[in-house]
Amino acid sequence: MDLEALNKIAVKMVEPGTGILAADESTGTIGKRLASIDTENTEENRRDWREMLFRTQPAMNDHISGVILFDETIRQSAKDGTPFVKLIQDAGAIPGIKVDKGITPLAGRPGETITQGLDGLRERLAEYYELGARFAKWRAVIEISHPDQYVGMTPSRGGLKANNHALGRYAALCQEAGIVPIVEPEVLMGGHHSVERCHEVTEKALNSLFTELYEQGVALEGVILKPNMVVAGKKCAVQPSREEIAERTIKVLKDTVPSAVPGVAFLSGGQENEEATRNLDMMNKVGGFPWKLTYSYGRALQQSALFAWKGQAENYDAAQAAFNHRARMNGLASIGAWSAEIDDTVDA
Repeated sequence: MDLEALNKIAVKMVEPGTGILAADESTGTIGKRLASIDTENTEENRRDWREMLFRTQPAMNDHISGVILFDETIRQSAKDGTPFVKLIQDAGAIPGIKVDKGITPLAGRPGETITQGLDGLRERLAEYYELGARFAKWRAVIEISHPDQYVGMTPSRGGLKANNHALGRYAALCQEAGIVPIVEPEVLMGGHHSVERCHEVTEKALNSLFTELYEQGVALEGVILKPNMVVAGKKCAVQPSREEIAERTIKVLKDTVPSAVPGVAFLSGGQENEEATRNLDMMNKVGGFPWKLTYSYGRALQQSALFAWKGQAENYDAAQAAFNHRARMNGLASIGAWSAEIDDTVDA
């Protein structure tokens, strides 16, 4: 393991003013996104959509440090034959790859899941490195049960340990292959749980994660953490202010995340575009932490551009303008310089 090289990549991924574009939707997931704009889920349409994103300037040069790709996408080329990996590299961003194979029910733990994909991962990582990937992503899914469900309440300690053990094994294999692992223990934002319950579960999940990373011999200087923010469930009657979200999220991170980790790139987790930007900005306005806090957003970066594109070539410019705007807003949020007034201003 070349820790110096891994650390250099990790630091680049969280460079101030930039963040990570999550373009790693599976074929099924991107099909749902395309369906929302009445566009057929074909390889050509998937390619055209992603090519539009990867060719958007100045977003890709100025505000995207890395792009998480799907297995199909890392092998694809633009219409003119330029490999997507080269488009990303030419923009100064780092190509990455989603390597997990989704979730399945966790045996003996009703209501909980485990992420698949460890079998054959060493060989797949070697291939992805040859294809140009320099970081990877693995997502664990942690669901908080309804507060009234006292029997079988989730997550269980065993469920957290199983998922974080898999994250640790994945991360060690990545570093062996010269690839920076993004570790993503996502506490889902749906449900009825309070912000206090999310705080409790997120703290337990992160404590478990860093124990497993240590036990698996993972060098923290070559890791990026991709967590959820500490928020109430979408169905909870009492929603916290952005100040409380920022304070609780920072406290959980300070209580669990070693300072050796170069950066934290939050997932948006179904938050609306401006909501995800606003919450990240508030944390950076508060400050006082040892890591860079930035974004690793999918829908919160892409949604407005998707609705502007509508699957039509004549809307290419409008879609790129929308992507430019959201990338710039999140770039500002990553340094605590965003405001609602700036967000309301249409980019020239």
